[in-house]
Amino acid sequence: MYNIELGKSGLNVPTVAVGCMRISNMNEKEVSAFIDTALQNGANFFDHADIYGGGKSETVFGNAITPSMRENIIIQTKCGIRSGRFDFSYEHITESVNGSLKRLGTEYIDVLLLHRPDALAEPEEVAKAFDELKASGKVRHFGVSNHNPYQIQLLESCLDTPLCANQLQFSIMHAPMIQSGINVNMYNDSATNRDGGVLDYCRLHKITVQPWSPMQYGFFEGCFIDNEKFPELNAKLEEIGNKYGVSKTTVAFAWILRHPAKMQPVTGTTNLTRLTDCIKASEVIITREEWYDIYRAAGNILP
Repeated sequence: MYNIELGKSGLNVPTVAVGCMRISNMNEKEVSAFIDTALQNGANFFDHADIYGGGKSETVFGNAITPSMRENIIIQTKCGIRSGRFDFSYEHITESVNGSLKRLGTEYIDVLLLHRPDALAEPEEVAKAFDELKASGKVRHFGVSNHNPYQIQLLESCLDTPLCANQLQFSIMHAPMIQSGINVNMYNDSATNRDGGVLDYCRLHKITVQPWSPMQYGFFEGCFIDNEKFPELNAKLEEIGNKYGVSKTTVAFAWILRHPAKMQPVTGTTNLTRLTDCIKASEVIITREEWYDIYRAAGNILP
């Protein structure tokens, strides 16, 4: 596993992040095995959110780690989603962090992301919350999730330090960030710019893109690996996997890591074998030809 810098934060992180959204229903032994497997493979960056499992994902994780382990892991969590609304108010951000700290059993959070854009967000209020959280030592770095370039610029207009990460949905089967760039000035659906050029913006401003649902298609519709709906894609993943002696899952992650943006994909599995396969992708560098072969096998047409 190799490391990258998270944005311009100075924080070095493994290139694959371990997603903890689905650990809420695991018992203590299973969670410990999950964490140990990640750490044994060099993945010490764990991604949470206050809403995962209604807070239980943070709780079971916090119960599984010891004070000595905390020094060797990086914890990221998110806030801002509430029932029926989004909330970037000073009160909610600070209260959410305090809740996460208690559930995680830690004195600080390494990275805090604002989960989904709040239409009523006031940058000055966000800045006040961030300043207090940083000054108190409760949060060390800040980022966003699912934000476009202007939303990022608006927040940063009042922040003292730049945002270090933007977590966005991205996979072989969900690649509008790539499609719009390839189909510039074309009369087809893939040319539609749906995100304001967020990928290029993040690259220009050194904000690390963290792909979520890297093995999913649609909006949580399911995994495309071994899915009969995508025979051509799976055949190509298997062909390339056989060449490198790795699984289709590993190739799917390697496809993301091959992009020069230096993304940090977030795993979404609790299966230990699949988790290991995801992490192993950092050791596989596919060719440019293979990257485009996979892109086209997913049903994408080059102009």
